[in-house]
Formats: sequence, C-alpha cells, structure tokens
Amino acid sequence: MTTASRVVLGLGGCVDYELKLTAPVLQQLIIEYGIVAADLTSPVEVAGERDLVVSILGYVARGGGGEHFVASAPALETFANRFPHRQTLGGTSVRAGILMSRLGVPSTLHLVSVNDTFRRLLPDDSEYINSGTADTFYPHLIVQYDQGLWIRANDIDINAPFPNRLIYVNDPANSEMLLTADLGDRLAAADVFLVSGFNAMRDGSELDDRLASLTAHMRQLPPTAVTYFEDAAYHEPAFSRRVREALLDRIDVYGLNEDELQSYLKRPVDLLDPEDVTAALAEVHELIPVPTLVLHTKYWALATGAGDYAAALDTGTIMAATRYCYGDDFTDADVEHLRRQPRRPESVEFAARMKDTVVPGFALDVPNPTTVGLGDTFVGGFLAALAKDNG
Repeated sequence: MTTASRVVLGLGGCVDYELKLTAPVLQQLIIEYGIVAADLTSPVEVAGERDLVVSILGYVARGGGGEHFVASAPALETFANRFPHRQTLGGTSVRAGILMSRLGVPSTLHLVSVNDTFRRLLPDDSEYINSGTADTFYPHLIVQYDQGLWIRANDIDINAPFPNRLIYVNDPANSEMLLTADLGDRLAAADVFLVSGFNAMRDGSELDDRLASLTAHMRQLPPTAVTYFEDAAYHEPAFSRRVREALLDRIDVYGLNEDELQSYLKRPVDLLDPEDVTAALAEVHELIPVPTLVLHTKYWALATGAGDYAAALDTGTIMAATRYCYGDDFTDADVEHLRRQPRRPESVEFAARMKDTVVPGFALDVPNPTTVGLGDTFVGGFLAALAKDNG
C-alpha cells in the first residue's frame, strides 16, 4: 500500500479564477445595468452578468457567502476580466489535498476534469485518478470582498459588515460527476476518505446513479477507515436531502459551516450564544444523524457526538487562520507565528460554556485577508491530523 493511497479525496476539482471586488467597477456596472436597491433580491436564476452583479451585491450587503450555478459561462469570463484575477486550483477536495501536502500528508485525488493548468499547479506528491476522457477547462469564478467595501450608485448604498467569498459555476464535468471504475480499489487501502462535490450536480437521475455507484465503491473501505463528508451550497437545493439519505449510514464525520447550518434551520443563529448554538446543533443533528457533526465558523470549530476530535479541530482552525492571514504562500514560520496568537476572548468564553468539544478561533486583524478556501483548508488540516493519528 502506497502512502498516497491512505488518503482518498473526492470527488471533483477545478481551476478557479480568483478576484477581489472593488467599488469603482461594481458602481460602474450598477449604473450600466440600471440596478436599483429594489432589485437586490436573490435571483431565481443567475442567467447573465446583470443577475450576477445583483446576486453579488445582495451577499455583500449582509456579509454572506454562497455558491451558485450560472446559466451563461461567458458571463463568468466577462465579469472576471473586469478585475485583476489569478488562476488557482479549487474544489474542497483539491484545496484540502494541497494543504495536506504542505503538512506532509500525500493523498490521491479523484477528479472529473483535468487540463494543463491543473497539472501545472497540482503539488508533485499529489496522485490523481480522473474520470474524464479528455482535457476540459471550466473555470469557477471565486469572488472575494473585504469588510467595509462601500458601494454607492443609483439609490444603492451598501457597506459590507464582514469579509467573505462567493462561488459562481458553469461546469459540465462537475455537474455530471462521473466516477472512475477503480475508485473502490483505491478505497480498499484507505484510512481516510473525503466525500464532497455532489452540490454541483443538476440532474436528478444522474445524481441517483452516482450515489448508487459511490455507495457500491464505499463497501470496499476498511472497517477502521474514517469517511468525512463536507457539506456545501447545492445548486439544486432539493438534492441536499437526497445525498444525505443515500450516504448518512456510511458517514463518520459530517462537516458544515455557519451558512449551511443557518440554511438548514431557516433562521439566523447567534454563534456566540451557547444556548442558541446548542439548540441549533440539536436540531441539525436530528436532521443529520451522523456519529459526529463538525461545525466550523469564523468564531470557533466544534465537534458534537462520538469520538475525540480536539486535535483535528485545532489543526484545522490553525491552518484556516494561517490561510486567512497569509494566503496560499504561507511559510512554516507563518504557521508557528499564528499558533502563538491569542484566541478571540468571546470565543474562549463561548467554548468554556459549551459541553461539546470547541476550539476557539484566533483574534485576527488583517487588512487584506484571504477569504477563499478557508473551509477547504480547515478540512485539509482536520483530515491531516486524522491521517497522522491513523498512521
């Protein structure tokens, strides 16, 4: 058994176009498209660039994050070209794998699409298997914005209360999510298996077929293997329940963030109120009855249920905070410096009042934080700690 085969990360990946929003460009688009405050409701469908701008403005106004399918692939390219942007690798499994490589834990990625850019940016020690039959290139638009981004045009006057990131996608390969025939053989040697990516699927019959295929492959997992499922914003919201119902009895750890938590509950949750969070956890754990539920937020990371995951939570929290401060190019010295930073006092107080295992987040004041990939980086840190424990 090779070292890489001990960790299998799936199910899809992509190339991202990462950009940072600026007020002048957005204000010009608001004027060009005649967008007014009354338009700032969530579009039923993001059909073109105007809908894309409306969607972005709605999120910025409340400091939210999200992910959406965009019907027009050219709209993504057009919008990206209005800003300086860079190409990176994306997808929860891929970002987690890149972080794990930095921590000395190689992995095997299950991919549905590769191309020359992807091969160039992937770490040398990251093995991959690919279900695609030819190179394909469907870049995802990753939009970051800073706290305090102030946008004033027509009758719109919004100021971002928090920094966050948005994801906009038109990606047939990830929508189809074909699985490789040898996935089960890879899983037979795995200690850790990450499941993510079904949120991008849009066809119900294809989804059911992929879920049936995946569960068949997962029967080859060793009894001691840990299966971690990371939730996401579904392009077809109704598919979320279908995925859970098909996989719940095969999932050991189920991860989600505060946006996904509040979406399930259909109400806001005060993340620093132990009573509110305890009630929210009980409600969502009833909906998602897995052995362990992991919730990672901007204030803290928490595990409720079976198992001792304190070290994994802490590693995930440290690595996500390091990325927030230093981006992709962090050094080992950056990680050690981050470890010595104080935790948020309000998060420490919250943790002390909770019965569940809670790791407080760090007190960070960063002028230009990286908000892309923080959840993926948390997952990578969490799984790296698990892999080292099982090694």
